[in-house]
Amino acid sequence: MELQTLRAKLDEARYICGEDVATTLLVALKLGRPLLIEGAAGVGKTEIAKVMAGVLDRELVRLQCYEGLDEGKALYEWNYQKQLLAIQIDRDRRDSAELAKSLFSDGYLLERPLLKSIRSEKPVVLLIDEIDKADEEFEAFLLELLSEMQVSIPEIGTLRAKSVPFVVLTSNRSRPLGEALRRRCAYLYLQYPDLEKEIAIIRAKLPNANEHLAVQVAEAVKRLRENDAILKKPSIAETLDWVSALEALGISDLTAEAMERTKGFVLKNSEDLGQLTQAPAHQCGCGGEGGGCGHHHHHGGDGQ
Repeated sequence: MELQTLRAKLDEARYICGEDVATTLLVALKLGRPLLIEGAAGVGKTEIAKVMAGVLDRELVRLQCYEGLDEGKALYEWNYQKQLLAIQIDRDRRDSAELAKSLFSDGYLLERPLLKSIRSEKPVVLLIDEIDKADEEFEAFLLELLSEMQVSIPEIGTLRAKSVPFVVLTSNRSRPLGEALRRRCAYLYLQYPDLEKEIAIIRAKLPNANEHLAVQVAEAVKRLRENDAILKKPSIAETLDWVSALEALGISDLTAEAMERTKGFVLKNSEDLGQLTQAPAHQCGCGGEGGGCGHHHHHGGDGQ
């Protein structure tokens, strides 16, 4: 695949990205290198894996990371119920050593996402989501897979990849990742889109959306993200949700009243909702009077 072809497929999938992102995706794919994507929550890191699965016509295999994640949930487990049943059936008919050996064979292996991805006959896209939430021990465990495209199972031995997955790791940077992991990966750092790009994303994902409303929402979201008092910055997905909510109500102009009615689609905790309610006019997400939004702002003592 060439860059022009990839760009065309990304456009077809309605994924808006710059030349740098598309180039990194292509080179990582051609070299068979894992891709580490860092950035704040909601900038579209996971979306890249989903889009690439569609672009490449591959299955998406997802491993969601969390504290305490271990091999049993990520790589494999033994089917203990099936093993116990086999013991009950065969214990009087087979030599004990032979039986024990057979119990730890392929037929009793339960594949988890990592093992599934390298044993697949057809290449998949493997998403290791929020690797920064997993423990450092698990990060170290991943190194063999990322560098050799193989895994080791004590009872069976080394299993090499039948096909090479396109591996995407995401991180919200809640903790620093080790240099060993970074060295094995191509790297992307994503930021929230600028105003022009956010409007383009709304157009691509919601082609029937009111153009005037799309611009207003993109401007409002930009201001919310720039507001230091907002704890959880609105994601791209929440921008799209907000436009959809406004359109569902038949609203074509983001007035202060419209914002108040739909704020739960763009801000997702009580503290942030409170900040929006308390904000003086010039800090309003829609731009306020100073921003030339043309909306009616109330100056009562409660900030409504």
